Amino acid sequence: MLYTPAHFAVERRAIAAALMRAHPLATLITQDAEGPAVSHVPLLFDERDGQQLLLGHLARANPHWNTWPEGGRAIAIFHGPDAYISPSHYSVRKAVPTWNYVVVHVHGTIAVMHDSEAKERVLKALIDAHDVPYRAQWNELDVSYREGMKQGIVAFTIAVERVDAKFKLSQNRPPLDRERVLRAMQAGDSRSRELADWMQRLVPDNAH
Repeated sequence: MLYTPAHFAVERRAIAAALMRAHPLATLITQDAEGPAVSHVPLLFDERDGQQLLLGHLARANPHWNTWPEGGRAIAIFHGPDAYISPSHYSVRKAVPTWNYVVVHVHGTIAVMHDSEAKERVLKALIDAHDVPYRAQWNELDVSYREGMKQGIVAFTIAVERVDAKFKLSQNRPPLDRERVLRAMQAGDSRSRELADWMQRLVPDNAH
């Protein structure tokens, strides 16, 4: 369970989906008899016909997928930008440091697909999401080469059952403090600047 105070919770699925698409490399966690098993894998959030899925694949040599029973449970964690927040940004001296971040946890049921057509669908969906120009090159590759590459992976889907989105963006601070944090983030590195973009998107007082 993700600890999410009310002021940091985001209920809009479109916002969570935007974060997942912007930061597709997820931490995939499942449980087996020996304890938690973890892989880091790019996942594609897919919505069609009223169903929400995560699509991905692992190397066949990765033993993680061998631990997935039929109908097994999985959690995929998508990590967005994060940054240290100094109390020097606040209008009062009695304050402590904190860390702002955005993260999405997806809970669902995982299913493995071994057939070539299913792998092709997953691969093409990922290519279309991340490298459109490569799609033509993939299609033109020798069939035997493509099939050989597909033999080296295991495709899977996660049927989405619950999405927990936590966007900790100083919403619990007064407007003046939020404005100072925003300016500091805008003047920071690329991750801080992205965090500032989310602040402007989600915190009404900063949307200017």
